[in-house]
Amino acid sequence: MTTHTTQRKAEGTAGTDARRRLGVTSITLMIIAASAPLTVLAGGVTTTFAVSGLFGVPLSFLVLGVILTVFAVGYAAMSRHVTNAGAFYAYIAQGISRPLGVGGSLVALMAYNLMQIGIYGVFGFTVSSLLSSRLGLDVPWWVPVLVCIAVVGVLGVNRVDLSAKVLGVLVACEFLVVIVYDVASFLVAPEGVSAAPLSPTSLFLPGVGAVLSFGIAAFMGFESAAIYGEEAREPHRTIPRATYLAVGVIAVFYAVSAWAMVVGTGPSQLIDAAGKNGPDLVFSFLSAHLGGVMADIAQLLFCTSIFAALVSFHNAVARYFFSLGRERVLPAWLAKTSRQGAPRSGSLLQTALAVVVVAVFAVAGQGSELGPLYPVLTLFTWLTNSGALGLVFLMAVVSVAVIGFFWRHRELSPGAWKAVVAPAVGAVSLLGVLALILANFDVLLGQTEPSPLSFILPAVVLLPGLVGIGWALRLRRSHPEVYRGIGHRAEED
Repeated sequence: MTTHTTQRKAEGTAGTDARRRLGVTSITLMIIAASAPLTVLAGGVTTTFAVSGLFGVPLSFLVLGVILTVFAVGYAAMSRHVTNAGAFYAYIAQGISRPLGVGGSLVALMAYNLMQIGIYGVFGFTVSSLLSSRLGLDVPWWVPVLVCIAVVGVLGVNRVDLSAKVLGVLVACEFLVVIVYDVASFLVAPEGVSAAPLSPTSLFLPGVGAVLSFGIAAFMGFESAAIYGEEAREPHRTIPRATYLAVGVIAVFYAVSAWAMVVGTGPSQLIDAAGKNGPDLVFSFLSAHLGGVMADIAQLLFCTSIFAALVSFHNAVARYFFSLGRERVLPAWLAKTSRQGAPRSGSLLQTALAVVVVAVFAVAGQGSELGPLYPVLTLFTWLTNSGALGLVFLMAVVSVAVIGFFWRHRELSPGAWKAVVAPAVGAVSLLGVLALILANFDVLLGQTEPSPLSFILPAVVLLPGLVGIGWALRLRRSHPEVYRGIGHRAEED
């Protein structure tokens, strides 16, 4: 008996060590890939300028970077003691209560799935447009999407560090192109270089809610570092460092790039140009000042940028499924892994969900009056903005969970700043951002006034939380042993 127990423990330790392949660089690349640098610049930043009409977009990234850094203080402190592939789920379960943890897990699953599947809309549109303009091929948007879903699925069931290597190459190329664009913009500067976009008076005006709402989506994915805690080398050091590094890089890089867009296009021309050209604003600039080859390379990398985000969000969803299956909150078969240690069942389920949702939108979009923009204005816009809303809500709840965790485990407290003050400030700040997102949701959907969708989509991402709370309370009565393990399984293993 003792011999078998010792052997099982040794095998478990070996298996755990074998999975711990990820360092700070790999996890940081996973995080930054989720925000998709080139996609944010060409798609998100141009849209923000066009919708809001404000020049303070560069400053908004710095403001949001400060808010998320404050949030990350408590989040990173707790990550030293809670290592679980469920991340938000485990944090809320251990910091507040198990029922709220399960509720949070379903919100997280819905939010990450919405973000991941929604991005397929802009991927399909971009690839289809590229094939049409460069090769003269008329390919429906959903065809490249289905191919992409298959590729992402293959990466998802293989070694996670294989995905990290793929993402590393793509992110490096993205950064290079955006840096070239930034440098060229500051050199061209048709109306001169001005620091006005970094002034508070350019941001804190009517419409600031829309700017912050769009901007927060650019950071989505930075919180996913904790998801890789069970696969990280020295997670108590690796996860906090990767989180801080990712937030800092994203905030500064996007602030400079948005500022470069103002300077390179010219303040007097920017808002009108952004509204008319959208993502092509970046590619047209590169073509005009650096040649068509550079513009073509940028467009190709725009596609791979979106692909990198898809891989990153896919990995996050798969690990949530794995964690909930391992703790038998969801069916246990979701905890199955591949020979490489990747969450195979969770990955396959996410792939299947993506196929179903894309198929529904493809059928519904036949003959749509929106034309080629249909997948962008429906699948992408509806799902990704709803997902971002859910993740902001979860971050606010996690801030409260950090305070609760260190209150329960006072012996682990890292001090008042990390355990109470920073999480409290983060919670209040994030709730403020959440309120702005809800107040501007009709703008995010591209509508001039609220419609049923303005209420239905937020409900789709938030109401599963109530279902999760009810399910956890039922588990407490019917399966107390499962209930006790909610959010704690990794520590017990």
